[in-house]
Amino acid sequence: MAGAWLRPLALALALALAPGLPAVRAGQTPRPAERGPPVRLFTEEELAHYGGEEEDQPIYMAVKGVVFDVTSGKEFYGRGAPYNALAGKDSTRGVAKMSLDPADLTHDTTGLTAEELKALDDVFTKVYKAKYPIVGYTARRILNEDGSPNLDFKPEDQPHFDIKDEL
Repeated sequence: MAGAWLRPLALALALALAPGLPAVRAGQTPRPAERGPPVRLFTEEELAHYGGEEEDQPIYMAVKGVVFDVTSGKEFYGRGAPYNALAGKDSTRGVAKMSLDPADLTHDTTGLTAEELKALDDVFTKVYKAKYPIVGYTARRILNEDGSPNLDFKPEDQPHFDIKDEL
């Protein structure tokens, strides 16, 4: 698809130039998100309550099963804002494809190209992990569809996990 490379470029440029949002440049280590309350597990239904529709509630979104508090970017993710469609859900596929199409606003990464997966990893690390506090994980990241534990999930490998916070 001709011009498909323009979407990631446009988003990267917009994020780099956005006022008040520090950019991570090549060769720099992303600054760790500030420590907040201990992380928690979110079901899809719980996460949907943080979609930016309520003025007095935080705005959360998930990428790769990690739930971020994007309230400080309310002008991007709040009610009526350009990226509000990403809030209140795991929008991994939409982030990877730089898409706000409702069909892409899902955790499912099936069929993504190598380029889209690289873009996902770059945005996950250089935007979300660098700018927004982690407040939890989606249940899908920790549990299988049948509710059994995901044996591949290792808490110690998760961003900002500290066993002391969980006790």
